[in-house]
Amino acid sequence: MGVDTRQEVNPLLELAKLFLKLGITAFGGPAAHIAMMEDEVVRGRKWMSREHFLDLVGVVNLIPGPNSTQLGILIGYTRAGIIGLIISGLSFILPAVIITGILAAMYVKFGSVPQVAPFLIGIKPVVISVITLAVIKLGKTAAKNIQLTIIGIAVACASLAGISPIVVLLSGGIAGIILHNKKSRVNSHKISLWIIAAGSLVEGLFKSSDALAAQSPEIVRVSLWKLGIFFLKIGSILYGSGYVLAAFLQGGLVRDYNWLTQQQLLDAIAIGQFTPGPVLSTATFIGYVVYGIPGAIISTIAIFLPSFIFILILNKFLPRIKASKGMSAFMKAINVSAIGLMAAVVIQLGSSTLTNWRAVVIAVVAAFAGERFKLNTAWLVIGGAVSGWLLQILL
Repeated sequence: MGVDTRQEVNPLLELAKLFLKLGITAFGGPAAHIAMMEDEVVRGRKWMSREHFLDLVGVVNLIPGPNSTQLGILIGYTRAGIIGLIISGLSFILPAVIITGILAAMYVKFGSVPQVAPFLIGIKPVVISVITLAVIKLGKTAAKNIQLTIIGIAVACASLAGISPIVVLLSGGIAGIILHNKKSRVNSHKISLWIIAAGSLVEGLFKSSDALAAQSPEIVRVSLWKLGIFFLKIGSILYGSGYVLAAFLQGGLVRDYNWLTQQQLLDAIAIGQFTPGPVLSTATFIGYVVYGIPGAIISTIAIFLPSFIFILILNKFLPRIKASKGMSAFMKAINVSAIGLMAAVVIQLGSSTLTNWRAVVIAVVAAFAGERFKLNTAWLVIGGAVSGWLLQILL
């Protein structure tokens, strides 16, 4: 039910085309990327039902790494096995990596970041509209009852209050288990304790890795080995948004290793924000700045490799998760919690972006066009970029 029954000549080619397009046009960070994937995979191509898509969103939110990239990888695996996993992941990542690498070469040569502010003025409001529409559509599917709706709202409020995304996500999942298993208190407690222990382990890895880095302030020279290990660690344990990535880079590259200056780090983060595709392509820029082309290649592979491995391993356990009533309740709560996190992103981005009438008009027009005429998100992003540029010049 809800799955496309049309004959497909080559699913691998379809995956490559889709994720290359998304890799070129997916601006705005993970929440926007997920919204665009939902638009393409569920509404446009009908490869899966919205419920199945939500299950995949819930799964990738539980593991470290860039969740929108992992979602693309998991969609590829679901569609065409291991080869599909590789094709979809690389197709989504490569455009951002290539664009970022070119900008890094320009940066090293000319010492500045290209000016793209007029285009961003139009793209950001469109991104907010795209995420908002996705939150509404996915929310209707995920919030199956009043209890799940309350969990989603609570998660959004906790996220806005500044609590770590993984903490509120796991808390939402635990709440779902407890509400579902009121009679079986022992089992729910065991599962809850296991989840809390896993969360504590992740937090401990954060602290221990930072402590080890702090004990080695004398390391200044860059080696490909150390550069690769640094980004492999980040790709393996990073939870949260691009702001969390910025904190890791600040603590490691600037404070502890002295591989970058503060200004270089700010420029690297800016590049990651205004290029399409995964924000973690920032690693490509940094790798090039500190060690040229070899550094860019090693850094890119190191930060994205864990995502492919995690999805490959995790996918084997998905049938068991779906078969367990307790874990099914957990996943339903995780799904609605993920929507709560996306809603919080909309509020945060909206409060900082929709600050003038131009941005509001672009956002409203994009939302109307996306909902009324079902325009593809790629066209909305392009239209927003052109509109922002024109409004900046004419008014």
